[in-house]
Amino acid sequence: MGKFILVTGGARSGKSSFAESLALKSCGENDVLYIATSIPFDEEMKSRVKKHRAKRPAGWTTLEAYKDLDTRLKDVGTGKKYILLDCITLMVSNIILERCTDWNNLPENAEYEAEQGVCSEIDKLLSAIRALDATFIAVTNEVGMGIVPENKLSRVFRDIAGRVNQMLAKNADDVYFCVSGIPVKIK
Repeated sequence: MGKFILVTGGARSGKSSFAESLALKSCGENDVLYIATSIPFDEEMKSRVKKHRAKRPAGWTTLEAYKDLDTRLKDVGTGKKYILLDCITLMVSNIILERCTDWNNLPENAEYEAEQGVCSEIDKLLSAIRALDATFIAVTNEVGMGIVPENKLSRVFRDIAGRVNQMLAKNADDVYFCVSGIPVKIK
């Protein structure tokens, strides 16, 4: 069984750079699987994805996926020393939006079903992490430290992301919180 490291913090806090540095300093370029959970749906996101791709070492294997990672890791994770997932919060929002697109007219139980879908994917991911013989690094955003969001979708997302982060932190061997580019080990 490998090790599970969770890296959290606010937007532009240095989470991704720190997580990447953990993998880079510990093994060769060909030993890393990078899981990108983003869906580039607009020009801004396409530009961000392009910058992230250019920044990654050429030898890293990339898997673009945000669900069914338990089965996908069996195919592409074998033999890798490090697996870096960036990021959990994009994974959460993709799953939430996949389940309900009209948050102004929510069907009954939509919030519950969205959270159950997210938690199911996280449970499968945690099981896969435990079965790996690799170090797994997950990057996530701490979204609950600001003001209460104005709209329902944002509040639902914040609540689900917060509970998911708690699940992950509870199961992680190490947890780092990044502030202003400085990683602080909190577990």
